[in-house]
Amino acid sequence: MKATATKKNDNTVSPRLMAVDILTDIETGAGFAESLLDRALSRASFSSVRDRGLLTALVYGTLRMRGRLDWIIRYYYRGDYDRMECGIKNILRSALYQARFTERIPDFAVVNEAVNITRRQYPGREGLVNGILRNVLRGVDAVAFPVRADNFGDYIAVFHSHPRWLVDMWMSEMGDDETERLCAANTTIPPFTVRVNRLKASPEEVMTFTNREGVTARRGEYSPDALHLSDRVGAPGDWPLVTNGMVQIQDEASQLVSCLVAPGPGDRVLDLCAGAGIKTIHMAALMKNIGNITAVDIYAGKNDMLRELAARQGATIIETVTADATSDLGAAFRGAFDRVLVDAPCSGTGTLRRNPEIKWRLAEEDIRRLATLQGRLMDAAAVYTAVGGYLVYTTCAVSRRENDGCIHDFMTRNGNFELVQRHKNMPAAAVGDDGLFRTFPHRHGTDGFFGAVMKKIS
Repeated sequence: MKATATKKNDNTVSPRLMAVDILTDIETGAGFAESLLDRALSRASFSSVRDRGLLTALVYGTLRMRGRLDWIIRYYYRGDYDRMECGIKNILRSALYQARFTERIPDFAVVNEAVNITRRQYPGREGLVNGILRNVLRGVDAVAFPVRADNFGDYIAVFHSHPRWLVDMWMSEMGDDETERLCAANTTIPPFTVRVNRLKASPEEVMTFTNREGVTARRGEYSPDALHLSDRVGAPGDWPLVTNGMVQIQDEASQLVSCLVAPGPGDRVLDLCAGAGIKTIHMAALMKNIGNITAVDIYAGKNDMLRELAARQGATIIETVTADATSDLGAAFRGAFDRVLVDAPCSGTGTLRRNPEIKWRLAEEDIRRLATLQGRLMDAAAVYTAVGGYLVYTTCAVSRRENDGCIHDFMTRNGNFELVQRHKNMPAAAVGDDGLFRTFPHRHGTDGFFGAVMKKIS
C-alpha cells in the first residue's frame, strides 16, 4: 500500500485514495483485502466514522462487482483495457462503484475526487480518467449487457461479476437457476458474525455488552454460539470483546465445522490443517478444556498465531506441531486419535461474499491441484484415526471436485471407513439425506461449506 500517498492532510487520510491503493495491492498480489483493511483501519486517522465505513464499502464492493464494472468501462474506453495500469483501473472501478452502487455523493463529486487522486498518483493521466468517467456516467444506462436468453453463461458472468469458467463449473454441477442465485448472493454484503467463546462468556453476557455499546446482536440460526451484529464495530481486531477473547469473528457455517466433529470432554483430537486455530479453539470449548487437541500446520507462523489466540481465549488443551500433514508424522500418531479433522486447504469458493478477491485470483487448474492435495491429506488422516474413531473432512468450497469427488475417491481407496449419515449436533437444514454437510450463501445466508464424517470400522 502506498501509505505516503494516502495523506489527505497532515492528520487524516482520504478513504477513496486509500481504497485505490488497497485494491491495487490486492490485484498485484501484495496482500489480501481483510488483512490490508484491518491494518488500515487500525493505523490510519480518519476524519469520521463514516469515512471508515466508506473505505470498507469501496474495497469490498469494488471487488464484488469488478466484472460488471470492467464491462461498463470497456464499453466506453477506446484503447486496450487489458493493458491499462491496474492503478488507473482501480480509480475508475472504485469511482464507478461509488456512483452506481452507493448514495454517498453526486456523480460530479465522484469524478472530481477520482481526477484528484489520478493527479497525485498518475500525473498527466487525469484527462483520461476525467473523460472516461464522464462518458461512463452519462451513458451507463445505455450499456448493453449480454442477453440472458441468448447466452446465459455470459450474462451471469458479467452481470453478477464472476469469471466465466467458474460460472460454467457451477452450471454443470447445480444447474442454471441455482448458479444464478449463488452468483447473485456472492455480490451481497454478508452479516458480521461472531462466535461466543464459552470458555469465557455466554451469549447472554456478550449481548449485554453489545447493547451497552449500541450494537444490536441477534442469535444465529444454525450455530448455538453464533451472534449476528449490526455493525463491524470499527477495526474488528481492536474491539474489546475480541481482544479479551470473549468472541471470535467467524461465519456461522464455519462454526458448524466444530459441531460436525463433535468432540467431547476427554477425547483425543487431531486437527491436521489447523491454520490460525479458530476451529481448533472452538473444539477446545466444546470439550470444556478436558482432553487433548494436537494441532498440525506446515507453517510455524500459523502455529505462533494459534498459540497466541489460544492463550487469549483460555484454551489450555492444545499442543502444536509444525509439519507437513501429508508426510508421516510418526508412530505416536498412528491410530491414536478419536477424532481427526481435515479442514482442507481449498479454493474458498464458498466465501466469495467475504473474500471476493478469490474469484479474480483463482484459476480452473487450481481446483484440480487442490483436489489432489486434499486426497493426500485424507489418506494421511486415515492412518491417524483410531479404530472406532471418526475422520471429518471439510472445505469452504462450492466445488464438486473438492467435495463429493474427494469423498467418493477416499471411500474407494479406504474400504475400512463408512460414511456417517446422522449428526445429532447439526441443524437439519445443513445436512442432506446423504449425511453430507452443505451450506450455501443463497440458501442459508452463510458461507458455503461442505463436510463429511467417516467412521473407521477396522
